[in-house]
Amino acid sequence: MESQGTEVMRKRMKPAMEEKEEDGVVLEIEEKEEFQTNIAGSEEMELNIAQILEKIERFTQLVSELLESGKTSFKELSNEFEERMIMIHKEQIEKWQEEIKDLRLLDSSNEEANALLQNARYLLQSAHIDS
Repeated sequence: MESQGTEVMRKRMKPAMEEKEEDGVVLEIEEKEEFQTNIAGSEEMELNIAQILEKIERFTQLVSELLESGKTSFKELSNEFEERMIMIHKEQIEKWQEEIKDLRLLDSSNEEANALLQNARYLLQSAHIDS
């Protein structure tokens, strides 16, 4: 802001130097108009700069919110993915354990059937020899 004041003063001093060369009354009016234009231009520039700074602030806030939202979404998605993978793993392990249990029952049943068949064969052989 201070450099603005210096710049305005510099612009004001230039017409003041020319005042000595020309008619004082006419130059004084021109000087006031130029000074008012510089101030209006500066205010307009400041307004434009303020608007741009507001846009920067809003955009920065939006990016920050999107980043936070994205992080939250990814974290939730990651948690859901992890839970689902654990559930799939657990279901598959349970399925295989059930298959193992069924195979053991089948094996046990086959062993019993084999033992019965062995006994029957022994009895048949014994009966065949006795006859």
